[in-house]
Amino acid sequence: MIAPEPKEIACVEQGKDPEVGGGVGEHRGLSADFEAVYAAHAQPVYYLALRFLGDAAQAQDAAHDVFVKAFRNFGSFRGDSEIRTWLYRITLHHCTNLRQRWSARNIHLTDDTSLLESQPSTAGDPLRALETKELGQRIQNALDCLPEEYRCLLLLVADQDLSYEQVGEITQQSSDAVRGKLHRARRAFSAAFVKTG
Repeated sequence: MIAPEPKEIACVEQGKDPEVGGGVGEHRGLSADFEAVYAAHAQPVYYLALRFLGDAAQAQDAAHDVFVKAFRNFGSFRGDSEIRTWLYRITLHHCTNLRQRWSARNIHLTDDTSLLESQPSTAGDPLRALETKELGQRIQNALDCLPEEYRCLLLLVADQDLSYEQVGEITQQSSDAVRGKLHRARRAFSAAFVKTG
């Protein structure tokens, strides 16, 4: 399981053990709407957290926390933005807070293998698989070298395929500011990527 199931979110929200709690319908009105939101966005939220944090276990925990927060606030979601934008904003804020707490407590080394285990297999060609793994490691290392804001912008535009306007909503800045910062982020990424080779 990569991201939490709706039943687990409801149990955590109520302070119950997900293994013991009853069916989804018994959990304080977990609506079909939220289940649909979860089904549509669990993987993208997990993937964004994985690319931002660089560790599969931490990304899984972060995705779980994001959906618990979303569940708690689902009734107050006004619909001023897309649900995806709202979830990504929660994800980025949560992952930023996690990174700040972790870096304040200890030096965190990225386990590149955990990130790459979730990538598609190239089992037919071992040389191609090795090249893909090395490329993935270089990309993650270059992303890890970037300032947090640049990493965030690159992940939202490249990995999540969001428009500048949507990224502006998530990061609470204008689309022109996103465009300018993204240009600088791409240049910084290119320079960092060259250094990893």
